[in-house]
Amino acid sequence: MKRRAFIKNTTLTSLSISFMKLNALGSLTDSLNKTDKMPLLFIGHGNPMNAILDNDFSRQWKKLGQQLEKPQAILVISAHWITNNSTKVTAMKSPKTIHDFGGFPDELFEQQYPAPGTPEMANSTIDLFQKGHIEQDFEWGLDHGTWSFLKPMYPKAEIPVYQLSLNYSKPASFHYQLGKQLSTLRERGVLIIGSGNIVHNLQTLKQGGPAYDWAKEFDTKITDYINDRDFKKVIDFQKLGSLARTAHPTYDHFLPLLHTLGAVDKLDDISYFNDSFDMGSISMRSLLIQKR
Repeated sequence: MKRRAFIKNTTLTSLSISFMKLNALGSLTDSLNKTDKMPLLFIGHGNPMNAILDNDFSRQWKKLGQQLEKPQAILVISAHWITNNSTKVTAMKSPKTIHDFGGFPDELFEQQYPAPGTPEMANSTIDLFQKGHIEQDFEWGLDHGTWSFLKPMYPKAEIPVYQLSLNYSKPASFHYQLGKQLSTLRERGVLIIGSGNIVHNLQTLKQGGPAYDWAKEFDTKITDYINDRDFKKVIDFQKLGSLARTAHPTYDHFLPLLHTLGAVDKLDDISYFNDSFDMGSISMRSLLIQKR
């Protein structure tokens, strides 16, 4: 190829990419009004019964809903929607309430969270990713990793809610980088929430008594990394070896934390709530991240 033709093609390619980015931002602008930067949350959701119990966890969720600026939409990355080889986003107008658990009272299965979906925001979120690795989904809905805390937090279910799946075939760094790209939504009135648990081992649950030493150790290490803004160590949590494997026999409940941290701005403050354990091996520690 001649040099002039090469330069011309390269220029056209650059213009095309710029045009695509402008289109994505235009789509986002059309969907939601520009706002001040919204907070971020990582919520340790724990036992689904927290949705209907009056306890320290649910009271804190209720308090958050009363204190935070009302979002125009809510995007949740829940530990309970796992996909392989793809990342999906719910794009239906009326997402169903999913009762993805067993062995609980009928009262819990009767709970509904009829929040509207937001196909427009789902499409705008897809537009943020120029490589096209996010797909629309019309089958999922709102699982208990979403509605269990939103029910106390926003009981009227009037704010549009949509979910992003966990692509479990990808490394931890992928989930952090995905959060970085999602951060644009914070300036469009979207409350981004990662939902999981910093320690989550269902095999070692117990009734009563203090948390296991290994659970407290892992929770403390991750908290220290976050306080130091050393997010690289959080991403590399598997380097903690057997401690990480004991805290997370599977990593689905840890990965949403990485999405939240990826969307953190260097000027944000990070604080904690619900920083206790449930049943010995479930850390309920949650993060509130907001601009100074």
